[in-house]
Amino acid sequence: MKLNASTPVHWRKSSYSGNGGNCVEIAPDFPGLVPVRDSKDPEGPALVFPTPAWRAFLTAVQADEFGAV
Repeated sequence: MKLNASTPVHWRKSSYSGNGGNCVEIAPDFPGLVPVRDSKDPEGPALVFPTPAWRAFLTAVQADEFGAV
């Protein structure tokens, strides 16, 4: 799937992101897929993950499996 200027996308930023600017946004309106982009570069590329892979990533983050970055 390719997201481009003609693809209508509603991006959502996490309520946990704060005002530091270091966050990602997701577009929840794609069944089975989770588009992700850098909030500091809204015109830049988006990565698209299968929903199960995104959920696994979130679970790992919540479990602190990546440690301090």
